[in-house]
This record gives sequence, C-alpha cells and structure tokens, in this order.
Amino acid sequence: MNVAGHNSVHGSATAAPRIRTISADRPWVWLAAGWQDLCRAPGVSLTYGALLVVASFVLVAGLAALDLYFLILPFAAGFMLVGPLVAVGLYEVSRRFEAGETPGLGTALGAYARNATQIGAIGLFLMLLLLFWIRVALLLFALFFSSHLPPLDQLLDATFFSLQAVPFLFTGTVIGAVFAGVAFAVSALSIPMLLDRPDTNIFDAVTASVGAVIHNWRAMIVWAALIVLFTAAGMVSLFLGLAVALPLIAHASWHAYKDILGGD
Repeated sequence: MNVAGHNSVHGSATAAPRIRTISADRPWVWLAAGWQDLCRAPGVSLTYGALLVVASFVLVAGLAALDLYFLILPFAAGFMLVGPLVAVGLYEVSRRFEAGETPGLGTALGAYARNATQIGAIGLFLMLLLLFWIRVALLLFALFFSSHLPPLDQLLDATFFSLQAVPFLFTGTVIGAVFAGVAFAVSALSIPMLLDRPDTNIFDAVTASVGAVIHNWRAMIVWAALIVLFTAAGMVSLFLGLAVALPLIAHASWHAYKDILGGD
C-alpha cells in the first residue's frame, strides 16, 4: 500500500499521521465494516439513531410552530454539515470495539468528553457554517420568491414545480454543494482523529483531513455520494430511516478514518 508522508505540524503533541493511498472502491469496505459494528451493538447504535430522529421531529415541530416552515428544507440539507459532529458517540463505539471492549449507550453519549475542547472547537466551526448556510438559504428564498414566501400548503408546489423552481433548486444545490464540500473536507476524518488521538489539536486534525480528502479524492467523492444517498433516503422516510442510516454512516466513517489516517 502506498503511503504519502506528512511532516509534523509545529506545536502538535504527536507526529502528524501518514496518509494512505486507497482505491476508489474502499467506501464499500467501510460500509461493510460499519454494518458489522451496527450488528454487534444494535441496541446502542439504533437508540443513538432514534435520539436523532426525535431531535429532528422536535426541530421540525419548532420551525412549524414559529411559522418558519420554509426553513425545514435548508435545515435538512444543513444536516450534512454537522453530521460528523453528531456521530461522535458512534465513532467511540467502533473505537471501543477495536480495543476489544463492549461499549454501552453511556459510553456513546459521553464520548465528547474524551477530547471536549478540540471537538467543541470544530463543532463551533460547523455550527457557524450551518448558520451561514441558513442565512444564504433565506436570501435565496427572498430572491426567487420576491417579498412574500409561499404559504405552507403551497410550499412544495412553489419549491419544486413552479417557474422559479428550476433556477432556485439549481442555485441552491450548487451553493449547498460548496458548503457541504468544505464541511466534508474539514470534518470527515478530523473528528474521528480528535477522538482517537485526544492529544491532537484541531489544526493538525483539519490539516490531515483536508490533505487526505484531496490525496484520495476519487474514493472520497464516492464516499461523499454514498453519505448523501443514505442520508437523503433516511430523510425521505420522514426521518425514520435516519435511525439506521446515521449509525451505519458513522460506524463506516470511523473505518474510513482508520483506513486512511489510523496507522502509526
């Protein structure tokens, strides 16, 4: 296996990880490994996923109650930005399995404490990115739907089937893809790394993640597409599918990190 070496960043407590070169079909191996982890701890994984489903329902209900229903779609798309942060507990479950332990739900829920400061810092960045995306989405609604937003009973027709739908969806998709690409490159491997190496700082982790995504861009494009596919399928099922999709993606993401950056 080819390896691209990287020098240690000044100030890092540990040497920067070596970036392995992987083939474009490796994401399927990660999915298989992720499924095995889910099956080894179905109670923990599915409960964790169910908590996300409940949180999604609460968010949708809150937006509807505030008459901000038009933000449901941007928030759903924005989940791609913060997904790696939400999945920290499931990364910990896979990490414990590799250590020969049997993790419980408490282990998953307390995972952030392992490197709270650095994970919190990258979480803050992702949340700011999400808020910026929501602001952009509001501007797009205002641009394409003039000064008034479509009422709830006309929202789907206006968003997907009106004359403005095609340019609105095209523009939103392109801009959203840029946001998602930045978030993916920054967090796809850095958050698992911060959990795995608690003496690593955010700068080294982000540098390694971005470098790994660029170095293995073919495989990472496939992986990003699979994440979008599974997440979209979970959302289309009224968020219920996320109870399975999130644990599967999270466990697989841990194996992606170990495959690319997890070597000594």
